[in-house]
Amino acid sequence: MESLLMSIQPSLLRFLRTLVGASGADDALQETLFQLYRKLGQLSAPELFRPWAFRIARRVGLHQMKRESRWLDESSDAVDLDTLPTDEAPPSEESLQHLLDEAEISPASRVVLLLHFQEGLSLPEVAAALELPLGTVKSRLGYGLTLLRKRLTARGINA
Repeated sequence: MESLLMSIQPSLLRFLRTLVGASGADDALQETLFQLYRKLGQLSAPELFRPWAFRIARRVGLHQMKRESRWLDESSDAVDLDTLPTDEAPPSEESLQHLLDEAEISPASRVVLLLHFQEGLSLPEVAAALELPLGTVKSRLGYGLTLLRKRLTARGINA
């Protein structure tokens, strides 16, 4: 059990730092690991451990953000799914990190970008981890990638 939790700890910490900020990430990670330990018996499919762990981390992080009254309105994430390309090239690590550091991107889109590009989860796995419909995940991904392209274009970098 210890090696299982230690193997996912760095990914969860990166995820939680992006979601709740550096100051609250350690507390959220501790609570997440505790929840994983307590609920591991409820996991019916071991191959879904990573998405399941991120789902728990997301819940813990959102609960912490709500306690701190830091949640932003997600309504600005609406994007027409028909305008999204199907095959997106992943942004560079530097571009992704810069985008995630910007305050303009909503936490909802930030989480999708982080799980998909930094943690390598497929879009269906991201949808499972966040307990969202696949279309919503694609919409939030599209919103984040559009913002990334705008930022790169504004800086004179080919997106």
